[in-house]
Amino acid sequence: MEWAYVLVIILSIFLALFLLVGIILVVLLIRVTTQIKAVTDSARRTAESIEGMVGNAGRFAGPELLARSLFKQVKKFKKKEK
Repeated sequence: MEWAYVLVIILSIFLALFLLVGIILVVLLIRVTTQIKAVTDSARRTAESIEGMVGNAGRFAGPELLARSLFKQVKKFKKKEK
């Protein structure tokens, strides 16, 4: 019976160690996933900001550029006629 008790004690020690290592790994995994979430949130905010700036620039610069090129073409056409 003594060997059986020794074996149970050894197995319980190993199980306690594996449980402790598992808890530590879960805590580390939670930390890593929160850091990944923070990075992806920052990247999402940056992409949305850039998308908004490009949309605004396209909305305001599009008609202006079109009008400029139209005026340039009209000026070139008038110069050719003279």
